[in-house]
Amino acid sequence: MKLAVSAISLCVTAAVLAGCGGSDDDPGSGKSDASKYVDGATFTMAMAGDPGKLDPQSSASTQLFTVNQLAYDNLVSVDAKTGEIQSQLASAWKVDGTTVTLTLEKGITCADGSDFTATTAVDNITYVGDPKNKSPYLGTFLPAGATAKADDAAGTVTITLAQPAPFVLNGLASLPMVCDAGMKDRSSLAAKTAGTGPYELTEAVPGDHYTYEVRDGYTWGPNGATTAEKGMPKTVVMKIVQNEGTSANLLLSGEINAVTVQGPDAKRLTAAKLFSTSTPAMVGEQWYNHDTGHATSDAAVRMGLTQALDLKELASVATAGEGGPATTFAAIQPVSCPGDSITGALPAQDVDAAKSALAGKKITFLYSSAAGSAVAAAAELAVQEWKAAGADVTSKGVDETALQGAIFGTGDWDVAWVPLNVNSPDQLTPFLSGPGLADGGTNFSGIDNKDYTDGVAAASAKNGTEGCDTWLDAESKLVAAADVVPFANNEVKTFGNGAEFDYPGQFMPTSVRMVAK
Repeated sequence: MKLAVSAISLCVTAAVLAGCGGSDDDPGSGKSDASKYVDGATFTMAMAGDPGKLDPQSSASTQLFTVNQLAYDNLVSVDAKTGEIQSQLASAWKVDGTTVTLTLEKGITCADGSDFTATTAVDNITYVGDPKNKSPYLGTFLPAGATAKADDAAGTVTITLAQPAPFVLNGLASLPMVCDAGMKDRSSLAAKTAGTGPYELTEAVPGDHYTYEVRDGYTWGPNGATTAEKGMPKTVVMKIVQNEGTSANLLLSGEINAVTVQGPDAKRLTAAKLFSTSTPAMVGEQWYNHDTGHATSDAAVRMGLTQALDLKELASVATAGEGGPATTFAAIQPVSCPGDSITGALPAQDVDAAKSALAGKKITFLYSSAAGSAVAAAAELAVQEWKAAGADVTSKGVDETALQGAIFGTGDWDVAWVPLNVNSPDQLTPFLSGPGLADGGTNFSGIDNKDYTDGVAAASAKNGTEGCDTWLDAESKLVAAADVVPFANNEVKTFGNGAEFDYPGQFMPTSVRMVAK
């Protein structure tokens, strides 16, 4: 699951990015003078996979997280450059120990014309917070055990946390809010949207495209963004194009206006001097299925699969020579806890030791076919090295729907490449510890590392960044045990043709401006 860049990839490829701004050093980057913007146009963006079920609180995949930004808002937003909390549905907020108070902007309406109230926000928090609903955002963007109360007259939402949560506002900045109609009939969200966002879904053709129309009168976007700005597209089309090379060709020909590329096609798009933004992201992260019945439930096998690999070379191949090794689990800027929890903890390559652990072991290895040709090449290299160490490996490049179906459903996997992209370490805790899928949790690989959970408890008791050293040390314990192996980071670029935008690790529809040709 790319909790967010397609590189989500929970982005499950989890998705979940909370971002950074574009680089002005990129050829072609930097927005044009506003006089060049045109109104009433259609903006078409390529996505590497289908978002699947459209209920915005049902999945943390990159594709769903991306389209969520069009129709749904969050309670607050995060400044992509400074990391400061900014307004969205809430115009004011306060954190006092385990109490979070948010005051909603006045006059917020849903796409169906109904009001968005404090009670609506509380209903969302209650829904995501109920383990029976199996939202992947529980523990990721909403702390487990949190409860909420509404005061509609004052327009306030009061959240009571079960324990301190140092980055609670960062999480709420990624938690989509559903309007009353969708809350009352969750099945209706499969084919239409029920949000307060700047756009509304008007056509859904699964596997091909999703069309959205702009909402007039929208004034409560991130930091006060509106839909009245010159150059904002009237229509947005999210087109499914699984092959990066095809997407690059469509962009160059002007048939689409934007695409995120992490493989070698990025070089020719850069050479064409197109508009671009970039964001650092985790693009290589190796997970093992710790559940009983899998060869990888054995710690020695997990270590052997790690020691068999030349991780530095793997990172180079996976990023087409443009990236490098991973350094922290939370890689999206602005990173809440910068540092390096990975390099010094990674088990060194030791093929002889790997051979003794892997001889004859049957391994099923999954990776996303939507991640591009560079990741596919890296997967081939990994399989070669595992087979050289004696493992019997079945490798499958699958689309993200199938990948999520395996890791969150069938369990038919032993090793999976699933980069999870977030900007604060607490957002990953439910994927790295706690209840597994059978118990309603999101710990899809079944990790049980006491050193990590003890470190998380200690870090969570500290205020904000005061706990960063403890967070990073806890992550190192996972890496040293080969419970999960982050191995590659890259600057992932999103290119534009006929359009300009900000893309701080997640799609920002209110930033899109169409440019006159």
